[in-house]
Amino acid sequence: MMLSIPAAGVVLILAWIHPSYALYFHIGETEKKCFIEEIPDETMVIGKYRTQLWDKHSNSFLAATPGLGMHVEIKDPDTKIILSRQYGSDGRFTFTSHTPGEHQICLHSNSTKMALFSGGKLRVHLDIQVGEHTNNYPEIAAKDKLTELQLRVRQLLDQVEQIQKEQNYQRYREERFRMTSESTNQRVLWWSIAQTLILIVTGVWQMKHLKSFFEAKKLV
Repeated sequence: MMLSIPAAGVVLILAWIHPSYALYFHIGETEKKCFIEEIPDETMVIGKYRTQLWDKHSNSFLAATPGLGMHVEIKDPDTKIILSRQYGSDGRFTFTSHTPGEHQICLHSNSTKMALFSGGKLRVHLDIQVGEHTNNYPEIAAKDKLTELQLRVRQLLDQVEQIQKEQNYQRYREERFRMTSESTNQRVLWWSIAQTLILIVTGVWQMKHLKSFFEAKKLV
């Protein structure tokens, strides 16, 4: 799923709306990894990560030192930064989308502790949860003193709400796609008309030019 890139490059992972997924990737010095997540509006997203540093002596990945942290930056579909923060070797970030569309989630290691790499690499385990999957239902049940049936109803209501948000987002994408298609079709139509007019004008000019040539040669 992951692709290796040059140190200064950025990896973009185009993902459909997943309620929750976990993965890991390797990151080197000055390297940045980005993910694109399509998220409906007013949807909470929780990301959790932990890092492991490659150890040459044991030939395996070990828990990273506390001084080696990660910087997390999140941009909305309008490329507006909605979160930019430095975290530790293990961290948890949360944000709520206010604009439907592709949100960019970028992570890179902090630049002040690069000596800890010693030419090695860092493994980052990332877990992203979207929508109702961000809720801690056992904690909600204990806090609100809900029965098992009440908790199940609460879960179903949250799922229905999330489905409605995703349906609204799909309608939004469909409307944008339709507008783009109509705009493209209109441009193609005008371009075809322009080409036809150019051919007609060129044909008329050639006919007049040939007529003038023949008249000059007294062939007609």
